[in-house]
Amino acid sequence: MNDISKKVLLVDDEPNVLNALSQTLELEDYDVATASNGKLALDQLEPGFDGVVITDINMPVMDGLQLLAEIGKVDSNIPVIVLTGQGNVAIAVEAMHLGAYDFLEKPFSTDSMISTLNRALEKRHLTLENLKLKRELETQPSAGIRIVGNTPSMKRLRGLLYDIKDLPADVLIEGETGCGKELISRYLHFHSIRHEKPFVAINCGALPESIIESELFGHEAGAFTDAKGKRIGKFQHADGGTVLLDEIESMPLTLQIKLLRVLEERAIQPLGSNKLIPVDVRVIAATKTDLKELSDQGEFRADLYYRLNVLQVKIPPLRDRIEDVSLLFEHFTQVAANNYKIEVPILSLEKRQWLLRHDWPGGVRELRNLANCFVLFCWVRIARLMNPVQNDPEHR
Repeated sequence: MNDISKKVLLVDDEPNVLNALSQTLELEDYDVATASNGKLALDQLEPGFDGVVITDINMPVMDGLQLLAEIGKVDSNIPVIVLTGQGNVAIAVEAMHLGAYDFLEKPFSTDSMISTLNRALEKRHLTLENLKLKRELETQPSAGIRIVGNTPSMKRLRGLLYDIKDLPADVLIEGETGCGKELISRYLHFHSIRHEKPFVAINCGALPESIIESELFGHEAGAFTDAKGKRIGKFQHADGGTVLLDEIESMPLTLQIKLLRVLEERAIQPLGSNKLIPVDVRVIAATKTDLKELSDQGEFRADLYYRLNVLQVKIPPLRDRIEDVSLLFEHFTQVAANNYKIEVPILSLEKRQWLLRHDWPGGVRELRNLANCFVLFCWVRIARLMNPVQNDPEHR
């Protein structure tokens, strides 16, 4: 049961039965409280009670069904296990309709009771954990794009972004693949004084070298063979706003020289033109590699590196803030459920523990994709992730 609470509230009007059940559970290390009727039981319950109620049906003052209904008013998620006599199947069915977790028909074995109780306690633990995560999400910054996380490194990151969001300086963001570099870039833009102007994201690694200069700075008609008309480049389009140069390490060295000039002069020169066009843009460069190391090796211009590295933001990998995984998973499942218009399923304790053991080589992107699969009931993929060898056909 690990860290799961083992609280049990036993309710029965027969002292002998109450004492016998209590002793049995205490021998199994459960934290047992007792009540001789429904009203006394209610006095011991409050919203957030982290245990399970086991109650008899036939009792004076307030019977088990009435107690079940009243517990639902206190906290509808508290699991209630109902004890019924032989032949009371109809009453048991009614109890289930009223929200009982399960029922045990007398006489029942200790093993049966313990098994049912443990499942109920695990469900209660997961329900309370989900409620806790939802409350934590409500405390996260909610305006616009959200950066979710409660670990010290993420709190420092949010503080740094707040401090630099309006500074008139370019930013270098460093982080592994899938850690959220574009999210951080958008967060900076949409929380800055530039938020009403365009945010333009350019993946330097996805553009062929032959067209990247034209994409960034534009061209005049006839500047090259296929230039049939004038084209506005991304920098000019983003005037007043922000340009994200993702995978900046992939930018050709010849273009790095021209980018350096743009950063120093804050003006662009379209292909085929002799005219400089002033642009007011904030440049955010993102990289998954060490640009200083690349510059030392001659694979990235050192002068451009130092020009970009005015403000540096380093994003910690998910494996170094594993305490944020549950909170992030809850956030992503909520987003997915809203997008797909379906209810979020409850994540079992086994899968939750796996989330915390996984090292997340794909970072936050991997976690988000898994959350989407979970909401869409892609259990097969989750099972393969949890047991890669067991589910590999070659190992069958």
